[in-house]
Amino acid sequence: MQVMKNRNNKKKCVVLLSGGLDSSTLLYLVIKKKYLPTCLIFDYGQKHKKEIESAKKIAKSVKVKYFLVKTNFPWKGSALVDNKINIPENRLFNDKKIPSTYVPARNIIFLSYAVSLAEVIGAKYIFYGANQIDYSGYPDCRNNFIKKFQNIINVGTKSAVENKKIKLVAPLINFSKSEIVKLAHKLNVPLKYTWSCYKGTKKPCGVCDACKLRNEGFRNAKLKDFYD
Repeated sequence: MQVMKNRNNKKKCVVLLSGGLDSSTLLYLVIKKKYLPTCLIFDYGQKHKKEIESAKKIAKSVKVKYFLVKTNFPWKGSALVDNKINIPENRLFNDKKIPSTYVPARNIIFLSYAVSLAEVIGAKYIFYGANQIDYSGYPDCRNNFIKKFQNIINVGTKSAVENKKIKLVAPLINFSKSEIVKLAHKLNVPLKYTWSCYKGTKKPCGVCDACKLRNEGFRNAKLKDFYD
């Protein structure tokens, strides 16, 4: 029994789960690969709670444990948390300017929570649904960021000092959105539970960055979204 327990410990992981298409597909992927995930869901003062409820539904759909972390950004600084800043609509993705929906250092903070959790539960992996192909241009969704943050884990944790390194993994980093859509269908991800829109309206707005990327992904994959 002890041998089996140790073997299972090697498959323990933490998954950052937002309730969107990418992170939900990621969760189903790690389960398919026989990992044992614990999910982190964040209530960080975003303008709506629909994505939080979506994340909970996704976690419950595969009966995995999750922690809901409540934090906030009282200094605001993003269209996602500041009611005085409008969500941009119909933005051109060839614009190199980082959009106002970027929440300063958000994923650095979220990943720091994930590292803390991984150390406590003895997880060897942190899975992060970042994507740098079809995305809004956020600097913390790029491969270079993943590599640099891995360096921080390697020098700043007790686990690393004791030669029990935690590996940060972003399996979807070089996937197009259509490839993620196809993978979601292959893994039978319950798309009806996912929420990508930056707005908390009854139905996705269709014009924010997240909606446009999702819609284009389904269109290029020649598949219908649940909301169509």
